Amino acid sequence: MRSPGEIIAPRRLGRDFPWLLSSSWTSNLGDGIALAAAPLLLASLTSSPLVVAAGAMLQYLPWLLFGLLAGAIADHHDRRRLVMVANGVRAVIVLALVAFLVTGTVTVWMVLAVAFLYGTAEVFADSAGSTLLPMIVRPDDLGIGNSRMQAGFLVANQLAGPPLGAFLFAIGSFWPFAAQVLCVSLAVVLISRIARTPVPEHPAESSRAPLKAIGEGLRWLRHNAPVRTLVIIILVFNVTWAAPWGILVLYATEHLGMGPVGYGALMTASALGGMVAIFLFGWLEKHVSFATLMRVCLALEVLMHLAFALTTLPAVAFVIMFVFGLYAFVWATISTTVRQRLVPRELQGRIASVNMVGVFGGLVIGQFIGGILAQFFGLTAPWWFAFGGAAVTLALVWRPISHIAAAKPVAQTDAQPEPGAGGEPLIG
Repeated sequence: MRSPGEIIAPRRLGRDFPWLLSSSWTSNLGDGIALAAAPLLLASLTSSPLVVAAGAMLQYLPWLLFGLLAGAIADHHDRRRLVMVANGVRAVIVLALVAFLVTGTVTVWMVLAVAFLYGTAEVFADSAGSTLLPMIVRPDDLGIGNSRMQAGFLVANQLAGPPLGAFLFAIGSFWPFAAQVLCVSLAVVLISRIARTPVPEHPAESSRAPLKAIGEGLRWLRHNAPVRTLVIIILVFNVTWAAPWGILVLYATEHLGMGPVGYGALMTASALGGMVAIFLFGWLEKHVSFATLMRVCLALEVLMHLAFALTTLPAVAFVIMFVFGLYAFVWATISTTVRQRLVPRELQGRIASVNMVGVFGGLVIGQFIGGILAQFFGLTAPWWFAFGGAAVTLALVWRPISHIAAAKPVAQTDAQPEPGAGGEPLIG
């Protein structure tokens, strides 16, 4: 019988994987605490749906401004060190917010400024962090590696974090953010235990010209139809998803009649669905094609928006969120695995950053649309917009999904670690 440690982090994934996983889980716990606490803080300072949506929008806007640059930097520097520095900056920014809260001088504009600065640091942390797993494990193990990373996201960010954040906020507005500082700081210490990651080899002029490096990544993406189509799908579905999600705290507390703790519990329901998906994913990966799984996930996304637009019952909302968590875990794991298998290692940072620009660009656009719709047409209007937009998009991409799932993995230029060796080849 395998030990819990072997189940969570199989030895074949190498000695560095547990450190990467634990750092990711810890950082996600801090972000999960803020996931509930930040909207509650804004809602306590303003009742405007547009301002509440702006809080999340400003945290995602930096991806549009700095995402491509961050990807180019990640491909030309020590990626582990970049993650450590960026997370350290994130901790300092949140610590400043704690100081404002403790002294009672916080304003809506301060919170919005913190959201933007925190999001900027997060761009560089995530761009570099997304490249570490393909450097540590074999391509055939990316599925199991990503599923464990996603499991940590669900357990820490979605399951444990939001109710803890709502509970701490009820005690005092500064407590959840103080806890976030501790989590992010610990994540820096944990990832420092990973063996030093090598800097991918590039022509000298590419290292000196970030714009040229960005152009190389964009040209590769333009000529790779499967990855290009996947990025477009993610962009559009994030626009429709984010439209109602930006005002979810108001939808839960006003339309469904939930309090702060109820809102946190609603977020937790999605994590419970994801927990079920964790145990199902191994079987699904072996018995169901990626194309079928991708279509089912996107179809459930369409139905989820419709169900939220129609319901007024908190109990029904919990069921919807549970199902959302289940299929969202499967989609995130599959889409990330497919992209990492199809992208050369020396381009991982830039293509991941383009993907994230699509993700957060969609979130910014969608949350702006959702805030406007909720402001003038009511709290259910963003759900109807999301339902119609997602349904049309799914019809258009139904056939191209087959080409994405069937694409052959690219031959990586870097040496792969030997079984059980983990990060040994990464020591420079």
